[in-house]
Amino acid sequence: MNADISPHELTAERPLPSAGAPTAAAGRPAVLFLCVHNAGRSQMAAGWLRHLAGDSVDVYSGGSNPGPTTNPSAVAAMAEVGIDIASERPKAWTDEVARAADVIVTMGCGDACPFYPGKRYEDWELADPAGQPIDVVRAIRDEVEARVRELIASLDLPDLT
Repeated sequence: MNADISPHELTAERPLPSAGAPTAAAGRPAVLFLCVHNAGRSQMAAGWLRHLAGDSVDVYSGGSNPGPTTNPSAVAAMAEVGIDIASERPKAWTDEVARAADVIVTMGCGDACPFYPGKRYEDWELADPAGQPIDVVRAIRDEVEARVRELIASLDLPDLT
């Protein structure tokens, strides 16, 4: 799957765990956010998780059909709350990253998203920010934040206060 994409392109946020090493050995779970273009929703979710959980979670994002650039409205909406995703670029998910993830969160990619038995899956039904005015993108950003906070609460993480 997406064999022409290096896993390191997908995992610019954090390197993959070493081959064969479960993420639990590193003491932190790995979360993969997936959407079609990896340009809006999944980028915002990854930004929120990195911002709120810091180094206590390995964060990955990818798309089934990556867009050419990160959605400028998503970048602007996240910047309004002090989270910089401007340097993030859409990238394809890889089999290696999906297998390394403890939690896979899908956002509108339907049958194009991978399924691996034994993984925890969450399907977040969120509006696509593509082509939406900034007010709509802000509402999506805020909904993504609430869902990321719920996700963090469900993970076995050290106290993040």
